[in-house]
Amino acid sequence: MTTFSPELETTIAGVRSDVARLHGELVRYGLVVWTGGNVSGRVPGAPLFVIKPSGVAYDDLAPENMILCDLDGAVVPGTPGSERGPSSDTAAHAYVYRNMPQIGGVVHTHSTYAVAWAARGEEIPCVITGMADEFGGPIPVGPFAMIGDDSIGRGIVDTLRGHRSRAVLMQNHGPFTIGVSAEDAVKAAVMCEDAARTVHIAREAGPLIPIPQDRIDSLFRRYQNVYGQATDDRRALEEPR
Repeated sequence: MTTFSPELETTIAGVRSDVARLHGELVRYGLVVWTGGNVSGRVPGAPLFVIKPSGVAYDDLAPENMILCDLDGAVVPGTPGSERGPSSDTAAHAYVYRNMPQIGGVVHTHSTYAVAWAARGEEIPCVITGMADEFGGPIPVGPFAMIGDDSIGRGIVDTLRGHRSRAVLMQNHGPFTIGVSAEDAVKAAVMCEDAARTVHIAREAGPLIPIPQDRIDSLFRRYQNVYGQATDDRRALEEPR
């Protein structure tokens, strides 16, 4: 059985609780169907992260069946939930954590409108102020990649490194989002689907009106640094990835 210091055990327990709870937000906002999708959270101060088990109903998810993994994506033996198989996207999440040390959470959903954009391999243009605020520009498309190894993770990192967006549409697959925490990444997933739906409806009704880049930049800076109760953690994502 793997043992940790009491302090680290407390931290891991907190991440387990957060990750289990946040899966309920994916259901609440209609971002997943059946058992698809996943949330993971990095364990602060340790080369570990927590992710959901594969193929388990959302109603059955609880802190004790979340799975603790190392940054290679291997399940930590002898820990709660370790008898189950982790999410099929575990290798992708692990790759993101290894290569983007400022990231504390990763989310994958199958939300309808974002998946529709991904199926066309088309980025979502930044034509509403909410997108400028949240993503600082368009939501880009990542390459097609097979599930099961770190190919998806490579696509996420290659696409988002140096990009202000916290969301990427993996071609023919769907959205992945990142954040300074698991909750921050879930928020990005919610906002990604909202943007995908709104821009789709707008385009069906007529031509889209672009927002000039200098106005996008100004909106992004205001939202990230002035709006609400801004924190240093949020601003950390503005730094080049």
